[in-house]
Amino acid sequence: MTTSTGTDAGLVAAEDVLLFVNAAITATGQREFRSTAYQQQLSLEFLHEYVRVNYRRVYAAALALDINDHNAVLIVRGLLEHAADAGAEEKRTEGRLIAARLARLPPQRVYRLFRALRAARVNNRRTRAIMRDWLAARPDPAHDAVKYRSGLKTAARHVHLRFGGTGEPGGTGDETGDFLFRPGHRTSYRHGLLDAWRRAHYEQGAVEELPFTVAEGFAARRGMKREVFLERMAPRMTRLERLRTLGQRASGDDARPPADVDLTVMPLTRLALYVLSLGFEARSARRAELTGALRTAARRAAGPHAGGWGRVAAVLDDSYSSSGSGEKRRRPLAVALACHFLLEALAAPGAYTPLWTSGRTDPLLVRPWGPTPLGIRVLDALDLAPDRLVIVSDGWDNAPPGLAGEVLRVWRTRLAPDRRTAVVHVNPVYDADGFDVRRLAPSVPTAGIRDAEDLPALVEIAGFAEGRTGAAALYAYLDRQVARFVSDDGAGATS
Repeated sequence: MTTSTGTDAGLVAAEDVLLFVNAAITATGQREFRSTAYQQQLSLEFLHEYVRVNYRRVYAAALALDINDHNAVLIVRGLLEHAADAGAEEKRTEGRLIAARLARLPPQRVYRLFRALRAARVNNRRTRAIMRDWLAARPDPAHDAVKYRSGLKTAARHVHLRFGGTGEPGGTGDETGDFLFRPGHRTSYRHGLLDAWRRAHYEQGAVEELPFTVAEGFAARRGMKREVFLERMAPRMTRLERLRTLGQRASGDDARPPADVDLTVMPLTRLALYVLSLGFEARSARRAELTGALRTAARRAAGPHAGGWGRVAAVLDDSYSSSGSGEKRRRPLAVALACHFLLEALAAPGAYTPLWTSGRTDPLLVRPWGPTPLGIRVLDALDLAPDRLVIVSDGWDNAPPGLAGEVLRVWRTRLAPDRRTAVVHVNPVYDADGFDVRRLAPSVPTAGIRDAEDLPALVEIAGFAEGRTGAAALYAYLDRQVARFVSDDGAGATS
């Protein structure tokens, strides 16, 4: 009896962990097709507190998984705000994980996190040490002083940062300190960016020497034409900035991208979002270019798994709900499109069959439309007897409702109990009411997904949801991920 109870407790814990991982991968606190931003935020807040209080070690270990940046920041903040709940050894492990994760986060998110910690009066020794270490590792403090001025200023005050070892922040011996805390004290700066910022207030040519996001503000105040400004700033833009402004720099829906935009090096899901932002005529006219870029990105994402999945069938959701929301426009459909090309690369040559819920056969021209007949498409896929069946959908099976779950239940329990076909459901949408991604059937493992590139890793995580490996195997997997994550980063412990 004791053994059974212990086993049941372990399964419950494993289910809680997987539930949280799914949420941390998919949920961003933004409005979704069927839930408001407030519902999303409230659901996430409860889930984070529940897991942090009951499974703190797992809560910290989630930083080593492919969770999104929004939840990574929430975890770091939760660990630092409630440091008293952890022991000395836990704090050392958490410090390494936090340092490694912060090194991977976009700087603007880290600075916003530091600002939130200051507002919450989180000022313990460990927090200050983590902030100081991250700031010390920044490659160019002067660049941050220009691009993230308020963030760096707030962080420096919070940790009593000494610029250049010359005294208090703003000391006369350091240009960055003077720039932040004593503006106007110097008539010129040796550092090019600092001096460009000073000159940009009265010299239009200096605007083009600044980082793009900073230059945008100066250009708007000076009334510079947007098209001319973007053209001049192109050499200083990051790859993401070039993509974000592509529609403004190109003339017309069917215009070619500028020469400085190389679609083949873009991440797969981001490339799929770009493709879906084009009109049907533009997609058709550029079919060879766009398809080639998507396949190149997919092969890069598949890596060593390419061609190793055998015969693969995919049920891909392009129903109306895949249009997403105003904040996540066409995101679910982009994930499905990216997964289509990735699964094509993962399958054996010529052994991949895509089945879109709309019945379309041209992936480049998909659009969010119609109901979600998942059950019918799942039946079609199972008739092919593939080695793997991957379902990419938000799980709202409604034509007819519940058919997909019933088909999978009967097929798994009566027709194919030997599990010769591995079935997995990946869901790009967080269900705020259920504190998880919506599932199709208890017998089919479900994993949350944000970027299609994470599909191979998510299939491994989803396998734990079947309950065949046990909680111990899940915790061992998390420990391996933590060790790899910290080792790859090379970050030292911060306790």
